[in-house]
Amino acid sequence: MTAKRKEPPIYTLTAGAIAGAVESTITYPTEFVKTQLQLQDGVKGGKVKAGGVAFKGPVDILVSTVRTQGVTAVYTGLSALVIGTAAKAGVRFFAFDQFRYLLRDSEGKTTGVRSVLAGLGAGMTEALFVVTPTETIKTKLIHDANSANPQYRGLVHGTRSIIKAEGMGGIYRGVVPVMARQGANSAVRFGVYSSLNDYVKSRLVPGTPVPAAYTFGIGAIAGIITVYTTMPLDVVKTKMQALNAKQLYSGVVDCAWKVFKNEGVLSFWKGATPRLARLIMSGGIVFTVYEQVIQAIHTAVPAESL
Repeated sequence: MTAKRKEPPIYTLTAGAIAGAVESTITYPTEFVKTQLQLQDGVKGGKVKAGGVAFKGPVDILVSTVRTQGVTAVYTGLSALVIGTAAKAGVRFFAFDQFRYLLRDSEGKTTGVRSVLAGLGAGMTEALFVVTPTETIKTKLIHDANSANPQYRGLVHGTRSIIKAEGMGGIYRGVVPVMARQGANSAVRFGVYSSLNDYVKSRLVPGTPVPAAYTFGIGAIAGIITVYTTMPLDVVKTKMQALNAKQLYSGVVDCAWKVFKNEGVLSFWKGATPRLARLIMSGGIVFTVYEQVIQAIHTAVPAESL
């Protein structure tokens, strides 16, 4: 990665939060579908256990949900994810910028493995402080909404109910797979993005900003690679955050083993299609919005005034 000045923390936090909020609002239906697919109590061969909701695929989930519960149902848990995504994107870009600055070489550059390590650190930081509680609440809200007798009346009531029933540990369910997933996500995403972005910059006239369309494309490619390399971690994370996870699994390893034993190895990529759709759009949107907001801040606040 080429030498780049360290942005003031308020810049990275603000730009990241705005990018995260925009991205999550636009792509939420794909997150809803992915979570529903992963929460299905499937077995090898594609059958569904007694009491489970039998969905044939992503399209069937959307059609069935809209037909039986209305369009707004596919936005169940949106508020938790928007708040969480805005916060985690702010923390992610802020942490990445800090780690990248700490890991720079003697020439002030962050290249190759250093970018991957900076991404890993950023992902694990966001997982610990933001992602685990918001993802747990989001998953439980979606799972509850699909049950025969929903018990949560929204984000605030759902959060209070979870904490009352399970304590603070209830919203930190699955923290290990979440940290593993977010660390891997950011390591892959930032590593790929930084490499491709540097390559594009090397082909442009020095000092010329990368066009928004290029940034979107680079972010989308980073999203595709991220999906298939980290999907098993995402499946285990979702299982560990389900309403009945405490009764079903004794821990992360037990969860992964039972998924493999009962549903087969391919189940670790269950929900890959909607997650792929989301991360292609997510990668493009979040990096594009982030870069545009940073440029807008630089325009509004000249460097000499800092």
